[in-house]
This record gives sequence, structure tokens and C-alpha cells, in this order.
Amino acid sequence: MAIGERRVVEEPRLAVRRHSSSLWSRRGFLVGFLPALAAVLTGVVALGVSGNILLPLERIITLEGKMASKRDFFEDEKVQQILMKHHLKVHITSSGSRETAVGDISSYDFVFPSGQPAGDLITRQRAAENAYAKVHRPFVSPIVLSTYREYAQALQSAGIATAQRAAGQDKPLYYVLDMHKFLQAVDKRLRWNDIGIRDQGIANANRILAQSPDVCGANSAGTYLALVAFTWRSGASGEVPATDEEADARARAIKPLMEQGLPAADVFRTYLSAEGKGIAPVVVAYEHQFLAYQLRYQAESQKVDSERVLLYPASQFVTQPQFIALNKDGDRLGELITRDPELRQRAMELGFRILDPTGEVAGDQLTRFLEDRGVPVPSVESDDTRSSMPRLRLLERMISIVGDCPAVDGSAGSR
Repeated sequence: MAIGERRVVEEPRLAVRRHSSSLWSRRGFLVGFLPALAAVLTGVVALGVSGNILLPLERIITLEGKMASKRDFFEDEKVQQILMKHHLKVHITSSGSRETAVGDISSYDFVFPSGQPAGDLITRQRAAENAYAKVHRPFVSPIVLSTYREYAQALQSAGIATAQRAAGQDKPLYYVLDMHKFLQAVDKRLRWNDIGIRDQGIANANRILAQSPDVCGANSAGTYLALVAFTWRSGASGEVPATDEEADARARAIKPLMEQGLPAADVFRTYLSAEGKGIAPVVVAYEHQFLAYQLRYQAESQKVDSERVLLYPASQFVTQPQFIALNKDGDRLGELITRDPELRQRAMELGFRILDPTGEVAGDQLTRFLEDRGVPVPSVESDDTRSSMPRLRLLERMISIVGDCPAVDGSAGSR
């Protein structure tokens, strides 16, 4: 610096530093983040409570199954949730029980025919091929005829049906059907108007018949065929065909008594529709389908649908669904639906009569459940006659003749 010059001193600068704020203190961020965090925590808690918290880390196995009416069980949301806790998902291909039995099932993990005849066809074929097959019997459901109150009352007035009257019940939900008298009316080609349906406030000039699914594909239709064969022209002895010739003759005799053709799912769906009363006033169904419908109706409306009722054939015939595992994964699922308490409980809630390990109906759980839900309990009354199934080979001959469907193993006689 030169002499005489003033020393220049730079003035200090005041620097204003911005306060560093973290993401956590930014209001905009918190507004968006906290609700998202709450949702995540809620989901974690829900997964923990349901036992599914580790599901994202577990391998989920999807099993392929083939069945008809029993798909109601696997398509139930609660059943799916329970299976997910065991890391299982089920994908169902809809197919009638007999159609399943005579078709290719090599790509499936399990099949679930609705009755023993179709099940026996499958296990016999698997044994012939030395292929895996393990049978589980988790629950049963009787064959019934679903109808409407007016038709049940007309049958009662004609002496063909009898009401099951429970204490304090003005409108009975269940009736016992005299199958022999019913088939006599069918054989005589009587019409609903002939037995006084007009007295119930409606008219129907159609023949008295029970609409069943296609007998070529559905177990319920095959079972109803066996019931008709047992009842018709059997007298008090309750004889069933014992030879090829007897089976062929009986099939030709009962063919006019059978009205069938719709897919199994469509028959009961038609019954529940608004047009059902005019299209198909009596349909072949399973008890669990009707009970499950009434339980849903009660839950939604706080009352039962008293206009839809059941006819129980006096000659008892219980179909026994057979879950047939076709590999080890299928067997694991079979073990679960047979033994897991949650799945057994849910099967009962869907109207099935669950079985104990000995194969017998497990106590009165279904009775208590229906009572608790306000649905009348059916009394499965009987005339002490138990319908007998023809031997499998003979039943197949009869199905082929009645339904004009392809024979199995060349079992059908001339038509």
C-alpha cells in the first residue's frame, strides 16, 4: 500500500444461511406420506391377524381342478382366503361329473365328481393306467327336488307330497315326496292343471316332470336316474337291474319319465330366476345348493324365501362327493378340506353335511348352525327304504340309453 494512501478495509459481509429442513419436517411431504404410512401399517396388521403376513415371501401353488356343483365351495371367498393361508390357490374348470369321468384329466391336480359312480369310473381308469389317485370324502349332500310353494301344495293336495311342519312354522319349507306316486303322475302324462294347481292361484298346462341336468354329463342327473330306476316298477322289493338285459329294459321304460338337457349349473340358476316358476317348476338339485341360497337370503333380508321349497324323496338317496387327488399337491388339498377345522366349518356354512373321519355325518353341527341363522332345519324323514344304485357298468348302460350319449367302455346296449 502506498504512503499517504488510506488503508482500505473490506466490510464484513453478512451471510444469511437457509435452515436445512429434512423431508420429515416438510408439511407437503407429511400430508402425502402419513396417510400412505397408515395404510401400509393397517395392511400389515391385517395380514398379521389373518396369518398371511409372510405370504408375499412364500411361494403360492395354484392347483387345477375339474368339477361341477362342488365348485361353489372353492369359489367361495372365505374358502379362498383360508387356502391362501396355506399358500394354495385353486383354479376350477367347470364340467359335469360324468363328463369329467370320461374325459381327459391328465392336466389336472384333482377332480371332484359329485357322486360315487363318476368317482368309481375315474379311480378304476387311474388304476388301469397305474396312475396316482387318492380319494377324500369331506362332505355329503342329498339329492332333492327344488320347487315352489304352489306346486308343493298342489302335490300335497293330490296326496303325492306331505309337508314337514315345524313348531311355530306357518309355511313349511320342506316336503316329503312319494316318488312312486310322483312317477305315476308323470307316466300318466298328467298336467299341473290336472292336479289342481289353479287352486293355488296359478295355471300351468305343462306335464308334471322334474327337470334335471344333462344325464350324459351331470352326476345329479345320473343319481336321479338311479332313483327313478329303483322306484319305477320295482314294487315293494326295491329291485334294481342286475343284468345287461334288465338294465336296457329298465332304461327304455324310464326314459319317458326323465326330462333333462340343461347344464347342471343352469338348472338351479333357472330355478332361482324370476322365470323359473314357469320354465322349470320342479328341478333336480343338491340340498346344499338350496340351503346355501336360503342362508344368503336370510342374511340379506332377515327372513327365508318361503316361496321356494324342497321336496325330499321318501326313499333316501345320499350322494357322496369324492375328491380325487391326481398328484401329491392335490392330495395336500384333499387333506386340508377333509381335516382343517376352518374349511370344515365353512363347508357346513355352505350347506354341506360334513363327515367325520369314519365317513359318517358329523353330529348335528348343521342343525345347530341353521337354527342359529334362523333357517328351518329339514327333517330327513324316510319310509325306511334306501335307494340302491345299479352296479356301475349297468348304470352306465342306462345313462347311455336314456341320454342318447356315448357309451363308456362299450357298455351300452341297443337303443
